[in-house]
Amino acid sequence: MQNKITQLFNIKHPIIQAGMIWNSGWRLASAASNAGALGLIGAGSMYPEVLREHIQKCKKATDKPFGVNVPMLYPNIQEIMDIIVEEGVKIVFTSAGNPKTWTTWLQDKGITVVHVVSSVKFALKAQEAGVNAVVAEGFEAGGHNGRDETTTLTLIPMVKEQLQIPLIAAGGIATGKAMLAAMVLGADGVQVGSRFVASEESSAHQDFKQVVVDVKEGDTQLTLKELAPVRLVKNKFFNDIQELYKTAPTPEQLKDLLGRARAKRGMFEGDLDDGELEIGQIAGLIHDIKPAAQIVADMMLEFEKAKENITKL
Repeated sequence: MQNKITQLFNIKHPIIQAGMIWNSGWRLASAASNAGALGLIGAGSMYPEVLREHIQKCKKATDKPFGVNVPMLYPNIQEIMDIIVEEGVKIVFTSAGNPKTWTTWLQDKGITVVHVVSSVKFALKAQEAGVNAVVAEGFEAGGHNGRDETTTLTLIPMVKEQLQIPLIAAGGIATGKAMLAAMVLGADGVQVGSRFVASEESSAHQDFKQVVVDVKEGDTQLTLKELAPVRLVKNKFFNDIQELYKTAPTPEQLKDLLGRARAKRGMFEGDLDDGELEIGQIAGLIHDIKPAAQIVADMMLEFEKAKENITKL
């Protein structure tokens, strides 16, 4: 199918594989791109030279468009952006920062820029900054999330009502039916995270992938709002946070408990007790681990069937 998103990125399907920390290396990004979606390398969990290595390997593994997701809160952001330009990456998704900081700089170098937001206010700020498209991510999403707790079902039409540039929906989307629903609400495409975590090419630890498959409704919850809201699987670490909350902790005490590298320990190294396990609510609908190409194909098949069923109503 052809629409604003497929044309913007020169891809076959309006599906973006989210650039998730510790999950989205070159293997997943290239597999998603080869399947007709847009693959993203998650730079948030990579030192600059590691990112360079992943970009180079991705270029060898696919001749299709791919991009890099860059959280803008890291101290070595200039080095990361320089590497992206040096390696000829043409698509960058920015998040966790002010889009005005890098959008023009990247676009002047021929790079398409998309910014991830969680509210109408920030969507309009991104549009004002000149980005080429916006990802509006609902409260259902895994990982770090918006403070307003606006669900995808309400966020997408509210953003669409005021936005003039292409809109990508994210949060709770792992099936073709959800993709169709998001597009009916006004999205031009979808960004998919949790479903791709449970893919064969994901760089997540196999034990974490199995956790995603085993998660049921209600097994995840948003927490640590005083620091940066994050949706986690309810494991020992999550329970430790809840116990600390009973003492009315200061942000400093929460930071002490969080420590460093918990996300890496949980998702990349497979520490299922004390690691930070980030996944979306939609994990309750993910029942298997399969190749990224199969995920894309299944979504598009279900999308087309759902469209046919809608016309019969």
